[in-house]
Amino acid sequence: GLPRACTPLPAQPRLAAASSSGAGAGLGGGGGERESTASVLQKDARRLWHPYTSATRPVPCLAVSRAAGVTLTLEGGEQLVDGMSSWWCAVHGYAVPELDAAAVDQIGSMSHVMFGGLTHRPAVRLAELLVEATPQPLQRVFLADSGSVSVEVAIKMALQYWRAQGVEGRSRLLTVRGGYHGDTFGAMGVCDPVHGMHAEMFGGVLAKHLFAPRPAPRFGEACGEEDVAGLRSLLAQHSHEVAALILEPIVQGAGGMHFYSAEYLRRVRQLCDEHNVLLILDCIATGFGRTGALFACDHAAISPDIMCVGKALTGGYMTLGATLATDEVAEGASGGEGAERPVPLMHGPTFMANPLACRVASASVQLLLDSPWQSRVGAIAQQLEAELRPLASSPAVRGVRVLGAIGVVEMEEPLHLPSVQALLVRRGVWLRPFGRMLYTMPPFVVSEAELRRITGGMRAVVEATESALLEKGARLESEVWRESQSHAG
Repeated sequence: GLPRACTPLPAQPRLAAASSSGAGAGLGGGGGERESTASVLQKDARRLWHPYTSATRPVPCLAVSRAAGVTLTLEGGEQLVDGMSSWWCAVHGYAVPELDAAAVDQIGSMSHVMFGGLTHRPAVRLAELLVEATPQPLQRVFLADSGSVSVEVAIKMALQYWRAQGVEGRSRLLTVRGGYHGDTFGAMGVCDPVHGMHAEMFGGVLAKHLFAPRPAPRFGEACGEEDVAGLRSLLAQHSHEVAALILEPIVQGAGGMHFYSAEYLRRVRQLCDEHNVLLILDCIATGFGRTGALFACDHAAISPDIMCVGKALTGGYMTLGATLATDEVAEGASGGEGAERPVPLMHGPTFMANPLACRVASASVQLLLDSPWQSRVGAIAQQLEAELRPLASSPAVRGVRVLGAIGVVEMEEPLHLPSVQALLVRRGVWLRPFGRMLYTMPPFVVSEAELRRITGGMRAVVEATESALLEKGARLESEVWRESQSHAG
C-alpha cells in the first residue's frame, strides 16, 4: 500500500518539564517504552514543516531508522536503495568509516568555535584542499553554512568588488532562464523568474535581474554565435550595470535537469572577459565528480572568478558550503592593495567554518580524490545509459539524458509525487521526482545490482504512467464512439 501519510494530530497539551526519570521518555530519548512509528509520524506532522510542503496538507512521510552503504532502513525494517544521495550530497554513501572516524576524532577536541578572530587547523586544511582541487586561479576561500549561503556570499563579493573600487551602478546580476541557485532571498532572485519554484509567490518582491534565454545546445553539441546572441545583446546593453554573470555550469539542476554544451560555457567566459563582467559558477550540485569531471566547468576547461560549492563537500554528513574567489576579486572587494582602509566583507555566519564540518569535509574531499571516482562515475553513466535509454520510446516519455552519475527520464506530464513514491517504495527504491523529472543521482559507491534496482523502479514508473495513458485514451475513444452513435441514432 501507500507509505503512511504524515496526518495531523489534534491539539495536545504541552509536555511537562522533564522529570527525574529522564528527559525524552516515551520519545525514544531515554527511559520508557519506544514510541510507535505511527505516533512519531503523527507528531512529525503536528510539529515539523518539511521542505517544499504545505504545513496543512503534507505529503506522505517515511520514518528512517538508519542508513549504511546506499541503503536506507525504515523503522518497520523495510530497506530502500537510495537513488538520490540525500539530495545529491552523499557521494560516498552512508556510515562511511573514514568520515565517521574524522567526526569522532574532531568531537573529542573541539566541535565548534567562533571564526571571528580565531582559526583552527580543520579550516586551514580544508581551504588548502579546495584551492588544490578547484580550477586555477581560485585562491581565497570563504566557508559558509550551506550551498545557498555560499551563493549569497558570492553575490556580495561581486557587488562589493565594484563598489569598493569606487565603481557605482554595477548592482545587477545577469543569468540564464531555467536556473536554480537556492532558496535564500538573494539566490531566489537569480532563479528562473517565470517557471522557477519561487516565481509565483515571491516574484514581485525579488530583485530585478537580467535573464538571457536558456542555453539551447545540448551537452556534446556545437554552440554557434546565434546560441549566445541573447546573452551578448544583454551584455552590450547593460554591462555598465552588471556586477556578475551567474550560472550553473553544464547542468541546470532543480530548474529542469537540463544539460547544455561545454562550448556554450566557454563562450560565456569569453563574453564576460570582453565586457569586464565577473563570472560566478554555481557548482553546488555539479561539484566533486558528479558529471564525470571533478567540477562541471572542467568540461569546458575554464575557470570562474567566483565559485560556489556545497552538497557533496561533506559527503552528506553535515551542512557546509564554500565560496572561492581569485586573488583579484578578493583584493578588489577589499578596496585594492593601495586602499587606505581595507573594506571588510560584511558576512559572518555564526557557524562559519565549524571545525567539525571542516574536518569531515576534508576527509570527504580527500577520500574522493584518493578513490577511483572517475571509473566509478563512468561505470554508473554506462549502466544508466544502457538501462534508461530504451525508455525514450515510451509515449509517456519526452526524453532521456545521462551525464556522469546523473540519469534523467523527462516525462510528458507532471508526476503525482505521492503515487510515484509509493510505487517506488514497494520496489525498494528511494527517489524524489519533481515536476516531469524522474531522475537519479546515486552515491558513487552504488553496485551494479543496486543501480539496476533503481533503474528498474524508474522503468516501473514509466510503464505505470504509460498504462494510465493507454487506459485514458481507450476511455476517450469509447466516449467519442458512444457520442457518435448517439448522433447517428
